[in-house]
Amino acid sequence: MDLFEHAMNENLASEGPLAARLRPRTLDEFVGQEHIIGEGKLLRRAITADRLFSSIIFTGPPGTGKTTLARLIAAHTQAHFESISAVLAGVAELRRVITEATDRRKLYRRRTILFVDEVHRWNKAQQDALLPHVETGMITLISATTENPYFDVIPALVSRSRIFQLEALTPEHMNTILSRALTDETAGYGKRKIQFDDDAREHLIHMAGGDARNLLNAIELAVESTLPEEDGSTHITLDVAQESIQRRALLYDRMGDAHYDTISAFIKSVRGSDPDAALYWLAKMILAGEDPRFILRRLIVLAGEDIGLADPRGIQVASAAAYAYEYIGMPEGIYPIVEATLFLATAPKSNSAGAFFKARESIETQGSGDVPIHLMDGNRDAKGFGHGKGYQYPHMFEGHFIPQQYLPSKLLGTHFYQPSDQGYEGQMSEWLTRWRAAQEQALGKKEQQNKEG
Repeated sequence: MDLFEHAMNENLASEGPLAARLRPRTLDEFVGQEHIIGEGKLLRRAITADRLFSSIIFTGPPGTGKTTLARLIAAHTQAHFESISAVLAGVAELRRVITEATDRRKLYRRRTILFVDEVHRWNKAQQDALLPHVETGMITLISATTENPYFDVIPALVSRSRIFQLEALTPEHMNTILSRALTDETAGYGKRKIQFDDDAREHLIHMAGGDARNLLNAIELAVESTLPEEDGSTHITLDVAQESIQRRALLYDRMGDAHYDTISAFIKSVRGSDPDAALYWLAKMILAGEDPRFILRRLIVLAGEDIGLADPRGIQVASAAAYAYEYIGMPEGIYPIVEATLFLATAPKSNSAGAFFKARESIETQGSGDVPIHLMDGNRDAKGFGHGKGYQYPHMFEGHFIPQQYLPSKLLGTHFYQPSDQGYEGQMSEWLTRWRAAQEQALGKKEQQNKEG
């Protein structure tokens, strides 16, 4: 680092954004994550003793301290510390780091710790390039990701790393950070007279959603955009706070964990007949910019899988909502989506359509059975082979039903489908019980006649 770069860093430290200026400089200043960095915890002991030899992965929501922990490790270690962002750096930058780490180890026997921020942004080939150097210990890797490392980091790196999961900060943690921002005379606003109304304070803490960076950015915007009073004080009211953080920032990556976790919560709420929870998760997805078509496709699947014949209208409503959305689009298209959500959430439930998989399993394990000759197509081979002979046309009989064999002979008496007692299916199960009893009686008589004959 030359003098110019050093001067630039000093300038950024004093004039940068509040979130950067107020970043903790010691472990004691670090707020939250007591489960991994509290007194006596493994990670704290390793950092304090500079005994961090195994690679680690920090995972958790934005603004919870992943990068800050990496910087604290850098401040406590005697090893050389390198930091790169997976958004900006590629394999060429990684090669430079590895080359310099190798030379450093050869010439000075000095370890290198490499911090890779947003490691999930690297593709498999880029992550693979790290692997041999992590394995040999040439570098100790610290990586940070907002995604699930078991999905977005290659298994080889995950297996060689210790994973620490950071949690969203609690309101108490956020209150501590807000107070520090207002009282710190070096990095915060401690030298200025700032009056923060209680309701404004509560609003910012609530809307920041456990994200310290989001909170500090809102505080900075509120303070810097408010004209001082005649006595030189700055008064932050609820109105100012609401303008500074108009909406809670949603953690939602359409290809990441939040996407899959939220749609899972939505579908399970509909399946569990909780319309309030279903509306909540639906609202979260829509606010976060989820594709409504994705939601509608899942509702159509749910209508077949979880409503089924308990209410055959379910799949009609879900399909109609998908058609209506394509016809009118957003924002009005939210109404058919909501209607389908509420209808399915409050409809009687049945998963009897899963009977298909029992039938498939029977074929996979026992092989395919022969089609009974009376069910075969009689249009082509009736004269030569007797195909279709003996088939009884149900509509010619009372009740449009006549008991006869439909399954292969080896499966007679097998019942794949078990109707529920819900809704329409509950009524229909009575008819099915009578039909099955009549069929078993008729087939039993026929089998007896065959034996006697």
